[in-house]
Amino acid sequence: MGDSPSWTAAPSAAQRARSVLATAWSCAVTADGGREEFVGAHTVDEDGRVLLEVPEDSALLAAAICAPRGEPHAVLEFADVAPVPVRSRIRARLWLAGYFVPEDGGRLALRATRLVLRQSSGAVVVDTDDFAAAEPDPLALAEAHLLTHLADCHSDAVERLTRLVDHASLHGAVRVQPLAVDRHGLTLRIERNRAHGDVRLPFHTPADDLAQLTERMHALLAQASAASCPRALQRQRTDRDR
Repeated sequence: MGDSPSWTAAPSAAQRARSVLATAWSCAVTADGGREEFVGAHTVDEDGRVLLEVPEDSALLAAAICAPRGEPHAVLEFADVAPVPVRSRIRARLWLAGYFVPEDGGRLALRATRLVLRQSSGAVVVDTDDFAAAEPDPLALAEAHLLTHLADCHSDAVERLTRLVDHASLHGAVRVQPLAVDRHGLTLRIERNRAHGDVRLPFHTPADDLAQLTERMHALLAQASAASCPRALQRQRTDRDR
C-alpha cells in the first residue's frame, strides 16, 4: 500500500474503539443501579454490535427484559491494557451507553446510542455511524505477542529506536518500553523517576499484515542506525556497563 491523501499517522477514534473491543477480554456493565463484571462473555459482530452471554439468573437479563424498549439503560466499559509491564498500563477506556435487546439463547445485544473513548490525549465522543463502519486495526489481535516479543527478546532494538526520539524527550529517562503498535506506527513509553511520556514513531506507509509490519520495523531500525545515539541513553548505558 502506498502513500495516499487519506493516510494518517494514527488510527481514527472509531478505529481505535473497534480495536479496543476486538482485543478486550472482559467488560463491566452498569445497569439498573447495579454493576456486573463479565469475563470472556462478549463477542462483537461486523457492525460493532456487542453481544453478551449472561446467566439465566443474571439481574442484567431481568433489567433488559423489563426496561422500556429503546431507552438507554446500560453502560458497558472496556479497558485496553498494555501487554508490556509499564506504568499506567491502561492505554484507553471505552464506554458504550445504550439499551439491551434480549436474543435467543440468553444473549443480550447492545444497541449503542453513545460511545466515548478516553486515551491519554483526552476523551472523545465517537460517532455511532463511524464506529459501525470502522474495522479493528489489522494488527490488533497480534499486538500483544508482537510487543512482548520486542520487549523480551529485542531490547537492543528498542534502545536503537530511541535514536529517533527528540533528545529533550529522553531527558531523565530510566527505561523505555514498547507501549503500542498499529498499522500506522509504534509507540514507545519513556519512563522517568517520577513521570512518564509517550513518543510515536510513524511508519512511512501503513502495514496491513505481519509481513508488511516486519518491513516497516526494519525501515525504522535502519533510520535509527543512521542516527546518532542520544547522549542521555549513552550515559545510562555507560553507567550500566561499569
